[in-house]
Amino acid sequence: MDILPGTYSLISRAACRTRSALVRKGIVFQRRAPIPVVSVGNLTVGGSEKTPLVMEILAFLESRGMRAAMVSRGYKGRWERTGGVLSDGDRLLGGWRESGDEPFMIAARFPRAGVYVGKHRFQSCLAAAAAGFEAVVLDDGFQHLKLARDIDIVLHDPASQGPFREGFSALRRADILLLKHSDPSAAAALQARFPALAVHEYAVEVKGLEVLGGSGVLPPDSLRGRRVSAFCGIARPSRFFETLEVLGLRIEARTAFSDHFNYPDPAIARLAAGAEAARSEAFITTEKDAVKLLGRREGFGRIPVYVLRIGLALPAAFFAEIERILQSRKGAAHV
Repeated sequence: MDILPGTYSLISRAACRTRSALVRKGIVFQRRAPIPVVSVGNLTVGGSEKTPLVMEILAFLESRGMRAAMVSRGYKGRWERTGGVLSDGDRLLGGWRESGDEPFMIAARFPRAGVYVGKHRFQSCLAAAAAGFEAVVLDDGFQHLKLARDIDIVLHDPASQGPFREGFSALRRADILLLKHSDPSAAAALQARFPALAVHEYAVEVKGLEVLGGSGVLPPDSLRGRRVSAFCGIARPSRFFETLEVLGLRIEARTAFSDHFNYPDPAIARLAAGAEAARSEAFITTEKDAVKLLGRREGFGRIPVYVLRIGLALPAAFFAEIERILQSRKGAAHV
């Protein structure tokens, strides 16, 4: 039986409060990795741009000459329970079925980054340090209190209705809050409530389009005015469709699958038939979905498949804050 969102939120909040209290009282000890850990997380369930932020931080660390690795639970991947190394920064050692879709997407975009998956994230951090990586970006780590972190970053969309994993009081644990650009009063109110918290705003921006399995990125307006069939399997599909509309695409058919959908052959066949019936000129999907469609282009028939690439517009002060905290904690013991 499914748990209603409101019930889930109450259960999750109670569990998080309990874990946090146990850590504060020293009953549960946090384990500290031998290299800096930058955690990316949120207060709500799914769909708050955590993965794009992980990629922005990896790009920033690499631009500073650091060897960085991403550590993820690898949700719904075969290695979620056992743990595994998807990328050692030199080559891929598995596929999306082993790692989950988001870690594989990051490994493809950042071939020099390490990508480690599994529920035992402290062990993943140890493996990354042993492999010579100098920092870890922890995906979806705000509620994973067993692992100490050097920077705790929380994303939040003030327009989100939840369900909430934790209440706003949990922000006392955070170092940086990234608010999706909205009413400026939201940032001011949270800054006043949590004066020690660095509060910045962000916005989602379209980087471009690429052909499925191809190389190179086309300008975002490449399909403006074209008839398209859009599909995705993400937490908040409405955001994807709204982005396409802003780009001026004519969405003739839209299909929203469940989050982390695996795209069996019959589903692709139905998409192809629907696009033919709608006289679509192109398919368009997300990067997260595209990793499960590589090598399966023929299933879509004559209609080309494009992938929407998004990123985050972040202020320079945000990256300066990351650099400042890392420098201030550079001399701290990691044992």
